[in-house]
Amino acid sequence: MTDGDDATDRTPSETRRATPGGGVRPTADDIEPAAPEEFGLVQAWWGGGKGKTTAALGMAFRAAGHGYRVHLLQFMKGGADSVESVRGEYNAIAAVPGISYENTGHYGWHGMLDGSDEDEHLAKARGALARAEELVAAAGDADLTAPLDSDGDPEAGVHLLVLDEILYAADQGLIDEADVLDLIDSKPADLELVLTGSHSEPTYLLDAADLVTEVRKVKHPFDEGVRARKGTEY
Repeated sequence: MTDGDDATDRTPSETRRATPGGGVRPTADDIEPAAPEEFGLVQAWWGGGKGKTTAALGMAFRAAGHGYRVHLLQFMKGGADSVESVRGEYNAIAAVPGISYENTGHYGWHGMLDGSDEDEHLAKARGALARAEELVAAAGDADLTAPLDSDGDPEAGVHLLVLDEILYAADQGLIDEADVLDLIDSKPADLELVLTGSHSEPTYLLDAADLVTEVRKVKHPFDEGVRARKGTEY
């Protein structure tokens, strides 16, 4: 069959063989350092529904599973009285090569009248922004077209950087929307950048981001007074 053949003339077996996987059932392989061929986009996940961080973590683990270097920087998740101090995702990250995390958030939640220090929220968010700028600059100094050390510091470069809750920090006025846009503008071409957070649409990102997804709530057990559950929310 030639490249010019109509795909509709293929048998099911031929169609499967023409896919990137060649029709072979997926299996798990050992993780070895590798470099992505098509990274470099900007993704934004926002909305009032559950799943923004979960989606970002799913991509992070998927990328790490291919041997790419991944780092998660969390802006607004310093802890709360509804969750334990140990997070399931942190335990999983520690067990998987090539993915690391850091949490720069202040205890509590900004604007929720939970007794936490609002000035400290501001300071922590601005510190997280400075850290994000540092990590993006470091990625610019690295060769992202080559494999990176799975155990290397994120300052040595990462292929995928997740900035969790950065959009919420901007929505709350802890950092400026312009700061987020400047961060995107400074991103090296091969760095995949994932931004999450905010219940309000980040319209300022519509031209700057390649993918914008709204996670909409239809129903949530929180509305019935169910608190965060171990293994689903943390």
